[in-house]
Amino acid sequence: MKSKVFFIDLRASQKQSFVDKIGQLMASTGVADIVGKREMVAVKLHFGELGNTAFIRPVYLRKIVQEIKAAGGLPFLTDANTLYAGTRSDAVNHMTTAVHNGFAYSVVEAPLVIADGLRGKTETAVPVNLKNFQEVYIGSEIVQADCLISVAHFKGHELSGFGGAIKNLGMGCASRRGKMAQHSTLTPKVVELSCIGCGDCEAHCAQEAIAVTDEIAAINPETCVGCGECIVICPNDAVQVQWNQSIPVFLENMVEYTAGVLKGKTQKALHLNFITNVSPGCDCYAANDAPIVADIGVAASIDPVALDQASADLVNQVPALAGTCLKTNTEPGGDKFTGLYPKVDWPLQLEYAEELGIGTRVYELVKLD
Repeated sequence: MKSKVFFIDLRASQKQSFVDKIGQLMASTGVADIVGKREMVAVKLHFGELGNTAFIRPVYLRKIVQEIKAAGGLPFLTDANTLYAGTRSDAVNHMTTAVHNGFAYSVVEAPLVIADGLRGKTETAVPVNLKNFQEVYIGSEIVQADCLISVAHFKGHELSGFGGAIKNLGMGCASRRGKMAQHSTLTPKVVELSCIGCGDCEAHCAQEAIAVTDEIAAINPETCVGCGECIVICPNDAVQVQWNQSIPVFLENMVEYTAGVLKGKTQKALHLNFITNVSPGCDCYAANDAPIVADIGVAASIDPVALDQASADLVNQVPALAGTCLKTNTEPGGDKFTGLYPKVDWPLQLEYAEELGIGTRVYELVKLD
């Protein structure tokens, strides 16, 4: 059975602005049926790393917030802290970055809540009993929310080919420990040339898995649980992730986390992909390269698998823009994401998500006037 994916382009007029069309899109996908009166609604998005400008415009989020409020819901904007050390690796810097990028209450009309707490350790273990994980670690505020609205910037990504609804859910909602589990099978490593033996990592390790001897920190893999706090605590970037996971397994891991995020929320979730400013890399970078295609529009569905498949198809159907980093598969019909990342078999994530029953790749694209 085909899943419906609703779509708006970027055409607008004095009678109907693009922001108005976002409201029409929300109504068409049934936000009033998903959101109940006084229900807490987690609006999951990416606030953008400081220096990146490809993220979704805050004024668009305001319209989404207004539609949720009109349905009786209580929305909050949220994301989980990053695994790497950056401007979003703890709640204080994360929220500061969000405000700097325009997501202040006065703009978006909703509060900001970091889903996994001050340092990425406020998590809930969700049982999934799947091939790679028996349980997954999700930011508690997302688990506790009554409803979930995923608002993803659809773009290229060096590990998943593209980042859309599935990545926004599976990777974006995971706590730092959950992100570590998806990316690596090893404990973090200490770069001895950078370590000054200050002891900050040892003091913050709840498992007592770190010891400083001879002015060098060492991590015990037997007691380390992979929470990743030492990575962001270190003042000299001496503790680093060992990014050793193979891409096919990483894609499976991300999908299994998506299953965990949606557990108990299948009928209480809605997903939007903004296919605009389609940058070649993730919004986690502190800069963004030129978009590979012209702005296309916004797609939405209650089925995240159909939504991501439709979004990828919409990008691949159009010609690439000249003068970007994309040098192959630039013609209409060319696989732009394989052109960017030829070693990433991006359909694997959709195939596995379909296998797990998260959704279907077969869709009907409903273009709204």
